[in-house]
This record gives sequence, structure tokens and C-alpha cells, in this order.
Amino acid sequence: MPPYFPPPREFMQVAETMLIAAAGGIGLNLFGFPGALVSGSMLAVATAALAGRPMKVPFPLARLCFVLVGILLGAVVTPETLRGIATWPASIALLVVSAICMFVATTCYLRLVHHWDPLSALLGASPGSMAQVLALSAEFGADLGGIAIVQVMRVLLIVLGLPAGLALFGSAVGLSSLRGVTEPSLAELALLIVVSAIAATVMLRIRFPGGLMFGAMAGSGFLHGMGWVHSSLPWWAGSAAVLTLGAVAGARFTNVSGRMLLRYLGAAFGSFAVAVTVAASFAAVVAQTLPFRIADVTVAFAPGAQDTMMVLALAMHLDPVYVGAHHLARFLVVSFSVALVARRTARRAPASTGKRWKRPGQGTFDD
Repeated sequence: MPPYFPPPREFMQVAETMLIAAAGGIGLNLFGFPGALVSGSMLAVATAALAGRPMKVPFPLARLCFVLVGILLGAVVTPETLRGIATWPASIALLVVSAICMFVATTCYLRLVHHWDPLSALLGASPGSMAQVLALSAEFGADLGGIAIVQVMRVLLIVLGLPAGLALFGSAVGLSSLRGVTEPSLAELALLIVVSAIAATVMLRIRFPGGLMFGAMAGSGFLHGMGWVHSSLPWWAGSAAVLTLGAVAGARFTNVSGRMLLRYLGAAFGSFAVAVTVAASFAAVVAQTLPFRIADVTVAFAPGAQDTMMVLALAMHLDPVYVGAHHLARFLVVSFSVALVARRTARRAPASTGKRWKRPGQGTFDD
């Protein structure tokens, strides 16, 4: 089969999309936002799409992006965080219960208040695992625009509000520079890519939800968790993959009306309030009953992205092992449950009624 070469017009659309994604991600990163690459690229491409520009990311490029992001996600697993899960069983158990309650409460809120369809409400309610949620949304045909707005707003609000809130109550010190350089070993990098690619291919072949990303994450997480690999992708490859993921999400904002955008923002703020209320309730119980600092518990229970929360923990001089162990536990629980429940939910409507999901707030529509 000959290689696919896009026509010049499509090539220019892809180039424009990636340039806008890079400008948005790098621009937001200059302001020091953790998770700026995916959030900034998505917001920039979404803005361009809403303005009428033809944003486009080819499917083969998107699939490569999913594998690379999966490798990055697996790299956050370390022997220390795995041991930490066994060190704080009561706190980890409450974290798992908190994540489940957060999931259920936010899904119900999106369903009952904003009338989202079950699949979009489920994916929009995920407390973390944003990269996997975006991949699953694209795979199952959910409304990626609304889900992305809800997920990105949750991360941005946490990143903006959490340090300020902890500082207000005297629970954190000033931010410090987190910039560092880790040169990947070529042998480790080759092993990481081969194992992750094989795992991603197997997951794709067995039709596991989000198989490319989840398989790569599983392969990478296994190698890092066992201590066999200590490096991840080069910074430029990881950054390019994250920017591309943001572009994939942002490109789905085409044809979204201003009224629909306002509805999404309302759902974003409301679901964030529900998730934070649940997380704060469980964090208060842990802080009152177990011997942990309130700042550590707050960041550990916050419904943010795992890598973002790790960055915040390091920046605010908190305990990164405690925070990392809790977010790893939540990440594993959320990743498995979201993938499995999303597949069942996506199949339910077509199998039973011959219909597919429509955009949030509009029920279903006939094929």
C-alpha cells in the first residue's frame, strides 16, 4: 500500500493547525502554567476553529500522538510511588472512594442539570486522566468540544486557584523553578518505545477502549514501575505529542455556536464546583483523622492531572511521594473505570435503539 501524501490544500491546513497549536501551548507555557502545552494548544486551535479557520489533524498523526502521550503518562509511575500506595492504605482508600463519589456526583450533575447524554457526561465527569478522556471521546464519537472545555477548565481552575488558596491559609511557600534536564539513555529509550508500541498494538487489536494510549501507558508504566527504565521521551518529542493532542481536541470546536459555548462554560464551572466540593470533603476528613499536612492532603485529593499536581507539589515544597502515590492510585482507578464504562455506555444506545449520541443537551439522533 503506497504511503499517503495529503494534497497541498490539506497539508496547508494541517501546517496551520500545528503552528497555531504550538503558538498557543508555548505562549501559555511562558506564563508558567503547569499543563500549559495541552491546554494552550487546545485553546488556541479551538479559538481559530470558532473563528472559521479550517483546523485539521490527520488520523495517522493523531494515532502516533496517542502512543507518545501514553508513554509520557506511564513515565510518572516509579517504584517510590508504587511503594507509597502500600505505605498509606487508609489515605489511599479514602482517595479511591473520593474519586468514585466525585465521578458519580459530577456525572449526575451533568446529566440532570445540563441534560448531557450519558457518554459525554461520563467522560466530562472524569476526575483526571484528561489525555485518555480526550482520546476516548474522539474514538467513541462523543462531543469532544464540550468534554474538552469541561476538562481543561477544571485543570486551569485548579492550577490557578490551588496555590493561591493554600497561600491564603498559610499552607504553602513560594513557588520555585522546576526546570531540569534528564538525558534519556538510548538503550532505555529503545526498550521503552518497543515495549510501549507492542502493548499499544495489542490493546488496539483486542479493541480495548483508547487502546493505543492505554497500551502505551501500560507498557511504559510497567517498565518505569519495575525500575528497569528511568528516562522518558526526549523533551521535544513529548512536547510535540502533547501539542498535537491539544490540536486534536481544539479542532473539534468547528461549528460550535456561541450559545453552545456558553452552555459548555456553565457545565464546566458547575461540574468543577461539584468535584471540588466532594474532594474538599474527603480531604478534610483525612486531614482531621490522619497525621498528614493539610497542604499535602489538599493537593493529593485535588481533581487535577497527575503530572500537573506533581509539578505543583514540587513547586510548593510539598511531599511529592505522598502526592504522587495518591494521584497514581486515582489515575489507575479512573483510567480503568472510564475506559470500561465508556465502552459499555457507547454501545448501549446503538444496540438498543439504533441511535447515536448527539451533542450534550440534545439527546440522541437517528443514524
